[in-house]
Amino acid sequence: MTDRVDRLSGLAKGDIFHAASPNGASLICLVLAITKSTIEARTVTTQCHFVFDRRTGIAEWGADRVPCTIDSVAPLPPDIHRVMLEIDLKFRPGKGLDDYKLTATEKHALLFVDGHYASNRL
Repeated sequence: MTDRVDRLSGLAKGDIFHAASPNGASLICLVLAITKSTIEARTVTTQCHFVFDRRTGIAEWGADRVPCTIDSVAPLPPDIHRVMLEIDLKFRPGKGLDDYKLTATEKHALLFVDGHYASNRL
């Protein structure tokens, strides 16, 4: 458990990590803020906001308080990290439907992170 806590405590603002929920939801999250006890993040595609416990890596989401657990903090290659930040900007609220279309590069990045995080679990 100490290794998990150490790896979670290594996250910093601007990092991207992966979390999952029991229903199979895959959450690619951007760290917005870190406190002594929490990791505040939002998903890059759906823009959902989460507050994870910094020791356990667990956040509860929605009215049903669905548990979401950080399962990978493996750093992304710089080019993929940059594209994920571009996707985060693209999916901010207030845009037209055509604005959400993914480019080939963005599709490639999303496919990459799926395998990357699956191969680098905590």
